[in-house]
Formats: sequence, C-alpha cells, structure tokens
Amino acid sequence: MKLSKALPVLFLIMFLVMVGFGIIIPVLPFYAEELGASPTELGLLMAVYSLMQLIFAPIWGRVSDRIGRKPVLMIGIVGLAISFFILAISSKLWMLFVARIIGGILSAANMPTVTAYVADITSDEERGKGMGIIGAATGLGFIFGPAIGGVFSKIDIHMPFYISGGLSVVTLLLVLIVLKESIHLSSDRDESKVGERIRVVRGPLSMLFFLQFFISVSLSGLEATFAYFAAQKAGLDAVTLGYIFMIMGLASALVQGTMGFWTKRFGEAAIIQIGIIISAIGFGLILFTQTFTTAAIFLAVFGVGNGVIRPSVSSLLTKRMKGRHGVVTGYLSSYDSLGRIIGPVLGGLLYSVAIGLPYISGIVLSLVAFILFRMFISQASMKLEGR
Repeated sequence: MKLSKALPVLFLIMFLVMVGFGIIIPVLPFYAEELGASPTELGLLMAVYSLMQLIFAPIWGRVSDRIGRKPVLMIGIVGLAISFFILAISSKLWMLFVARIIGGILSAANMPTVTAYVADITSDEERGKGMGIIGAATGLGFIFGPAIGGVFSKIDIHMPFYISGGLSVVTLLLVLIVLKESIHLSSDRDESKVGERIRVVRGPLSMLFFLQFFISVSLSGLEATFAYFAAQKAGLDAVTLGYIFMIMGLASALVQGTMGFWTKRFGEAAIIQIGIIISAIGFGLILFTQTFTTAAIFLAVFGVGNGVIRPSVSSLLTKRMKGRHGVVTGYLSSYDSLGRIIGPVLGGLLYSVAIGLPYISGIVLSLVAFILFRMFISQASMKLEGR
C-alpha cells in the first residue's frame, strides 16, 4: 500500500483496537469484585496481562518478520476478540484470568506488528511521522474507550465487553479486506534467533530499550497513584480525574500527530531529549497541584513530553535495525510491558512512604533515561567514526 493510503488505515486499526481495550478499563475492577476477587487477585488480574505481553511481544515480532505482518496482526486482533467475549460470559473468577491470559498472549502481537508495518512502508524521513500517527491513534483510543465503557456499564456491566468484542471483529474485517502485506518474504528470515537477539539487546541499542523501560515505569507509577494524590491535594473526584486524564491524552495525541513536522525539523535524537526534559518538568510541576486547573495543566505538560518519546524511540530503533523491524519493535513492547508491571507496584510503595515520592522518582528516572540516551548517542557516534 502507498504511504498516503496505508497510514490512515493503520490509524483506524490501532484506534479501534485501543478503544476496544480501553472500554473495559473502568469496568473490569467492579466486574472482578462481583465475582469475588480480592484486591490482591485484582492486582494479579491486571498484572498477568502485562506479563504475557512481556513474554510474547518479542516472539510475535520475530514471527511477523518471518511470515508477514498481516497474518500476525490478525492473530492479535482475534486474540482480543476471544478474550473480550470470554470476559462477557464469565461467571467465575478463573474465567477472567483465562481471558486475560489469552488476551495477553495473542494481543501482544498488535503493537509490535503495527509499528513494524509503519517502519516497512516509511522512508527514514517519514518514519517519525508514521510512528507519531500510530501513537496518536493509541492515545485517542485510550481517551474514548474508558468513556464509552463507563456509559454502557450503567446499562449492563456485561455490555462493554460485548462492545469491545464486536469492535475487534470489525477491526479484523478491516485488516482482512483493506490492509495489504508490507513485506516480501525472503531467505533472510532464517537468520539465527540467538544471534538476532544478541544483536538487538546488546550494544548501543540496548540503551534505547532501557530508556523506554524507565519511561514506562515512571508513567505507570503516575497512573497508579495520581488519583489518590489529586484527591488529597486538590479534593478531586473520579469524574474530574477522568477529565484531567482526557486533557492529558489529548495533549499527548496532538503532539504525536505532528511528529512528522518536529522530527524533520529537529530529528529523533533531539525530540527524545526534549521529551524527557519536558516529562521531568511535568513531574516536578505535579508536586504543586492545588486545583483542577493546575492538575490539568501540569498533566498536559507531562503528556506532551511523554507522548513524543515512544514514537521517536521506535523510529530511531527501526532505522538502526533495517530489515528486522518486527524483532526490534517486539523487544521494545516487551520492555514497555515490564515497566508497566513494575511501575504501579513501585509507585504504590513510594506513595505509602510519602505522597510526592512517585513524582520525585519520576524526575530521577527521567534523569536516568536522559543519561542513557546521551550514552547511546556517544557510543553510536564512536562506532560511526570507527573508533
């Protein structure tokens, strides 16, 4: 497919996937509670999905390099549909765990495969734009999904899961009918898996994966604790918090949608560093939250900084790993999932010590990510110079 035709299709696919995923977010905790889940079991129910993604994202990325993007993406979407429909009919707690495990294993194919597809069809100059569009689709899906889920859960708590399953079926048909394969299979798909893994996760490139890990830890720590923080500092309730996260998501999606302009003007390396600095400033500002307005502004600042990092890292990695885009995007998703497992736990522990600690730690983690990226630039420059 031509770039001008493929990117809108990919945007719609990822938007529908993330809307379907987002719909269940506000509903699942209450649904699990109805089936007798304790707080610990609810935490495990959330964590097991990320754990499956951590394990299987690199596998699906590698498979997409070998057999093509389209079939692997269809597998991921089918996995989402199956998991949503199992959730809809669940009458026992163990059924929820089965649904989350199946969903985590199969849907781990979605993000790395779509990201690899974008890398396949874009030139180096257009890569940042393509990654930004996918990031914007993801962010907008997370904005609209929970809102839809909250509305329909008032009618019937099972309905959001059926809607999510139905959206997955629609998305599957869209991929099947409209999306064309982006790669031509060749003999290089037989490359040694061990050598491939070593080449991806060692050397200068490894610093980009750890950068994404630290950014993910800090973001998920904020997401897990900000509701308590804002309630105590500014007296905000669940409804106003929903608006605040919507504003943050819109700010992030807006800047991601203009990534093509920014990367052409400044390049991915500069955008990543600027994004990390703005994120750190956002974390610092959050400590001074006093009202709805300040909370919305400070989280919007954080959202702008955080929003540009993942697309730029994806763009930079796929430029460095030509021909094996699925492998590199799979590992990037895996490191992101690891951060989302550790982040909420770490954020909760820090919050229990002092309510501002998760955001102070966010500043520290941003500094670590910045140092790692500077090290990556230094080592990459030395390699290019042959030193």
